[in-house]
Amino acid sequence: KELKKAGLRDKVKVIIGGAPITREFAEKIGADAAARDAVEGVNICKSWRK
Repeated sequence: KELKKAGLRDKVKVIIGGAPITREFAEKIGADAAARDAVEGVNICKSWRK
């Protein structure tokens, strides 16, 4: 919500992660991705750079 209010949401990607996080939760809060761990998070970020 705060990124939208500041006019930044379209300019940044949001990734959340950790064992208790699900993709469904990420979608619910508007995150672009969810990662189970740091390795998966890095791989997601690398894929965004392509």
